Amino acid sequence: MELFWEYTRRGQKLVLMSENDGTEEMIGGVRETKNGFDAFAKTFTMTPERAQKGLDSMELAKEFVESFRPWELFIGPTSIEVESDVRDTRS
Repeated sequence: MELFWEYTRRGQKLVLMSENDGTEEMIGGVRETKNGFDAFAKTFTMTPERAQKGLDSMELAKEFVESFRPWELFIGPTSIEVESDVRDTRS
C-alpha cells in the first residue's frame, strides 16, 4: 500500500493506493478558501468532527486529516506512513 498527498486544483488530497492493482481511494482532503483551509478525513458515517473549516495553513490542515488515520478504515491498524513528498499529477 502507498499513502500520499497529491495536488489538486484548489488544494491536496490524501490517497491510499493498492500496490497490487493500482486502485486509488481518496481518504481525505484539504482545499484553500478565502477564509483559510478546509480539511476533512473520510468516514463511513456522519461524523462532523472529522471536518474543519478555516484552518490557518495547509500544514495544519494536513495534520488535522492525518490525526484521524483514515487509512485504517480500509486496511486496519498498520504502521504505514504518509510519504513526505506531495505528488503532482495535474496536467
